[in-house]
Amino acid sequence: MKTLYLDCSMGAAGDMLASALMELLPEQDSFIERFNALSIPKVVIEKEKSVKCGITGTHISVKVDDVEEDDNMYEHYHEHENGDHVHEHEHHHEHENGDHVHEHEHHHEHENGDHVHEHEHHHEHENGDHVHEHEHHHEHENEDHVHEHEHHHEHENGDRVHEHEHHHEHENGNHVHEHEHHHHHTSMYDIEHIVSCLDVSEKVKKDVLAVYNLIAEAESHAHGKPVTKIHFHEVGTMDAIADVTMVCMLMEELAPDKIIVSPVHVGSGQVKCAHGILPVPAPATAYILKDVPIYGGKINGELCTPTGAALLKYFANDFGGMPVMKTHAIGYGMGKKDFEAANCVRAMLGEAEDKTDVVLELSCNVDDMTAEEISFATEKFFDGGALEVYTIPIGMKKTRPGTLIRVMCIEDIKEKMIELIFKYTSTIGVRESETKRYVLDRKIEKIESPYGEVRKKISSGYGVKRCKYEYEDLAHIAREQNISIEDVKKMIEE
Repeated sequence: MKTLYLDCSMGAAGDMLASALMELLPEQDSFIERFNALSIPKVVIEKEKSVKCGITGTHISVKVDDVEEDDNMYEHYHEHENGDHVHEHEHHHEHENGDHVHEHEHHHEHENGDHVHEHEHHHEHENGDHVHEHEHHHEHENEDHVHEHEHHHEHENGDRVHEHEHHHEHENGNHVHEHEHHHHHTSMYDIEHIVSCLDVSEKVKKDVLAVYNLIAEAESHAHGKPVTKIHFHEVGTMDAIADVTMVCMLMEELAPDKIIVSPVHVGSGQVKCAHGILPVPAPATAYILKDVPIYGGKINGELCTPTGAALLKYFANDFGGMPVMKTHAIGYGMGKKDFEAANCVRAMLGEAEDKTDVVLELSCNVDDMTAEEISFATEKFFDGGALEVYTIPIGMKKTRPGTLIRVMCIEDIKEKMIELIFKYTSTIGVRESETKRYVLDRKIEKIESPYGEVRKKISSGYGVKRCKYEYEDLAHIAREQNISIEDVKKMIEE
């Protein structure tokens, strides 16, 4: 069975996952050319060699307008309500030979149209024999505007390096403030439009939007806002769309039968985001990784981003240790940050052995239980985690007709299952036998139909592959549309 194992013991970001998967391809440059031809707005990717703790791997640089975003994707998600915005950006520019150092810190908070701006202006000129310090404070009542400006400029030898243009208009107390910095935001509707225009398969488009929906739902839950009020910072959105699209395209090209992910190392400490200082993992990441094995570890930093978490949650068929497999290709996807341990995702592609395991069979005989009582007991066994429960009519002592009840379970829940058998049956003894079984590997795919989503169970191994639609999903559509289950199957296949 073609199996992909992702080692996320050093966390996972979208670019790290994409980089690791791309290293599994024999023609990496060809993939980069195809991806850049998609023309995601303002986005270009480049492959870079990267070394972490002596290990050589690949880092895919995603540039938006020739600028590479930072690793903290959590900063790109914002909540908006009635026009409210919360932004926090830090820009640092250094120019050599132009003797110019320029630092900006912009903090914008908007609530119901209210604005608060803070800027700092400081000018220092050497050999120009003058030093200027300016602090401008503007307060506007009735329109609820407060602006504070402070800019830092350093000019040596009288060199003039930087110019700002600010336009202020005051009319009847109204204030208009124009900057050369513009902040744009993208909603899920905008993302759907961008993805719909990409020259990729319908499966890739579906996968990209499904991953983004996981992120939007997590942000919605974290902020207590509807998904429709969740917006994404423009630059961060382009960067994240590139990461997510790359991973979805690579998954389609590699086409593994099964994807297994290690327990995810999320990091520890705190992370600075647009809303303030938050614990690691950030709230959206923690929400996405519900029901996934994760751990914090000793490294102080955010090792798993919301984008990385959503990709793992969406594609993983299972979380756990590396299976027995013959490895054909190995890829290392490197992050940008350096820690005391190698900041990378390792991807391993190969053939896993067909699955065998050991199960326990717990059996008892009863001759004084009604059919209703046995049916109720069977339900309780399944609720308790039984793999299978079945009954066989038997002849007992004194020629009495009776029932053999057999419960199959794994070793870990044996004691619990024995307790349930004694509680819900009339038996006074339970027999145990150990059985080795050979099983096909199973995974679930979700199929979109005109009448809703249908789960498709795919089983493979030992040279065979079988597919079957989930009965409950078929029956639900058949009842709603007043058609037969066979007609529902035909409709889905057509």
